[in-house]
Amino acid sequence: MHQLLLLRHAKAARDAPGQSDRDRPLAPRGRADAAALRQAMRALGLTPDLVLVSPALRTRQTLAALEPWEDTPLVDSLDPLYLADPPTLAAMLADVAETVRSVLVIGHNPGLHALARRLAETTPGEAARRLAEGFPTSALAEFAIPGPWRRPGSARLIRFLTPGDRAGAGE
Repeated sequence: MHQLLLLRHAKAARDAPGQSDRDRPLAPRGRADAAALRQAMRALGLTPDLVLVSPALRTRQTLAALEPWEDTPLVDSLDPLYLADPPTLAAMLADVAETVRSVLVIGHNPGLHALARRLAETTPGEAARRLAEGFPTSALAEFAIPGPWRRPGSARLIRFLTPGDRAGAGE
């Protein structure tokens, strides 16, 4: 059984004049949300073996706020993750070694939300309904994938956490 954690980066600051979208840092609220997420992930025992992160500053700062890990995961910053669509995200997962038990993907909407909706479409319950409605900043979707990484379509949504309900909603 594999574990897939899809995390939308924490809240970013607004664009500054002359600043590229990739260089937007986290806003104060984003830093606070990411710190709260770190605590929630620890409490739930969510520790990835591999982190795939977009090279955007806000995703890298989100990752930094989640550290340190109990067991340090391998981190791979992948340029195609920046604003990736669902087929690109699925292709990246297909490249993950089967020996990797848990993957955390830190990325962006709309691609992350679209992939999460596809993976959750056969999962009943409140968590799936909430996920279908939106994937806000600092939201985390946990999926169990019984088959290989190259076939994430068999996934089951375990939980969907947002900054407003970190205590374990969706379980």
